Amino acid sequence: MKLINILFVAVCTVSILSVANAQNNNDAIDIPGLRAVGSPANPKVPMNWNRYHDNKQIEQFCKDLQKAYPSLVKYESIGKSFEGRDIFVLSISDFNNGISDRKPGMWIDGNIHANELQGSEIAMYTAWYLAENYHQVPFIKELLQEKIFYIAPTINPDSRDYFIYEPNTMHSSRTGRRPFDNDGDGLIAEDLYDDLDADGHIVMMRRKSKTGRYKADPENANRMILVKPGEKGEYELLGFEGIDNDGDGLVNEDITGTYDPNRDWGWNWQPNYVQNGALYYPGTLPETMAVKNFFFKHTNIAGAQSYHNYGGMILRGPGAAQDDKYYSRKDIQVYDAIGQTGAKMLPGYDYIVIHKDLYTVFGGEIDFFALGRGIYTFSNELMTTYKLFNEKANGGLRQSDEYYEFDKLLLFGDAYVPWKEFDHPQFGKIEIGGAKKNYTRNHPGFLLLEDAHRNAAFTIYHAHHMPKLEITSIETKVLAGNLTEIVATVWNSRIIPTHSDHDVKNKVNRPDYIRIEGADVIVGMRVLDKDFNSTVEQKYKPDQIEVPSIDGMSEVRVKWIVKGSPKNVKIVVDSEKGGLVEKAI
Repeated sequence: MKLINILFVAVCTVSILSVANAQNNNDAIDIPGLRAVGSPANPKVPMNWNRYHDNKQIEQFCKDLQKAYPSLVKYESIGKSFEGRDIFVLSISDFNNGISDRKPGMWIDGNIHANELQGSEIAMYTAWYLAENYHQVPFIKELLQEKIFYIAPTINPDSRDYFIYEPNTMHSSRTGRRPFDNDGDGLIAEDLYDDLDADGHIVMMRRKSKTGRYKADPENANRMILVKPGEKGEYELLGFEGIDNDGDGLVNEDITGTYDPNRDWGWNWQPNYVQNGALYYPGTLPETMAVKNFFFKHTNIAGAQSYHNYGGMILRGPGAAQDDKYYSRKDIQVYDAIGQTGAKMLPGYDYIVIHKDLYTVFGGEIDFFALGRGIYTFSNELMTTYKLFNEKANGGLRQSDEYYEFDKLLLFGDAYVPWKEFDHPQFGKIEIGGAKKNYTRNHPGFLLLEDAHRNAAFTIYHAHHMPKLEITSIETKVLAGNLTEIVATVWNSRIIPTHSDHDVKNKVNRPDYIRIEGADVIVGMRVLDKDFNSTVEQKYKPDQIEVPSIDGMSEVRVKWIVKGSPKNVKIVVDSEKGGLVEKAI
């Protein structure tokens, strides 16, 4: 027995020493237990990713992440919402390595439609994952040394808190909080939803009727189904919970907002009678103007991602058919390379074009970024019925009865308000019940973390393929007459060019500059074909050659003839979206 105890102590001692040595050698080890691969070990900012955070919690998250990683995280307010709330943006990069705002930038935003809550969570998860893994995953470290992420968790903070804390349906609070007289009676927002049972959820009203067309599903009491021809119904449906507050014979007809913040952007904007929800002119809303101004100040943004729900889609533009002409074959090849890979990373999601495969959108954010600013942009519609049972129905979207079965088998009835009686002032004795506001469109908690990581990985993949420039060679050749020829080759090793084809054709952004410093330049030129020595001279500022774009997975060459033998000379590549690179001769 004593021998066994001695052996046990010896084994424990060896284990403790091994852990200590591993820590001293900076080996990857997580104590206690075993770290799951792909997840941060012992995060400095513990977060629960199976819930939906309000504005105060989002701000606290920004503060905590910056405090934990001051050399990787900074946050700022880029403007105020209609009700005066801050619109926060997190900047994530290795700020000790290079000039941060000269690195290629990846923009991520969520929650422009406030009921689409998970966009904020996935945006925050991305920031958290990047910061927490910088010292743990070499790929993430290299990414943040080369790139910068600008992450706006919510660009509709007013309605986010309103959706969380006030009575709503799963579809309401999509708009902002600017009130309007929607029914034209001279009063503003006087007939809102009424939470009849004060549970925070606006569900459905039903009333027993001899001529009703609906009955309760015998297999699920929460579900209402249409009766078959010749079959007698039990109920008529009266719409969402509400009362005729203004006595005009209508219920819930004058709610706050009703405009669409994602129809307020500048590209191909159309007035409200063409594009419902567009308001008066592009930029009516302070929230969209704050984002636009940020983009005008940060011309280094080379990729963008906006998160919405619902449907399981990776969307690219254009929003309207007449803008197809602005998507060249070159640009579509870039979109396809990223979007098709995204479809593999996100099971149940389809990579599609907005106007062809969804519906027409005028004045949308995705077109402002992609066509107004020349930035490769995607918009993901989060959550899909595929995720309920990990299978896809023939013919597209699955039937709504899947949600009832999913609730019964995996959520144990937590997703629905059971039908209950209520004495309504206009409708008499009714019953109220149905899906809670945070079901169907928004992920159940245990599905949120997986989708957060998969979508974050997609945007990280997108960001990884923003331009990466390097000067691969500098060749010098002594010429007659005390002259020297200098040829520099610049290589872009990623998929995305320094300028989209649309950008080049419409001169959205300035060209790339490749300049020589410290030399007396006689002539400068772009090399069109090195084998046949085909060049084009640049007579204006010959020391700084203007290059329209450096394509993905491609190289460009420039040539100078300079006086004398160059000493203390360097080559500088200055690209707004490709970064700043220099190399001495």
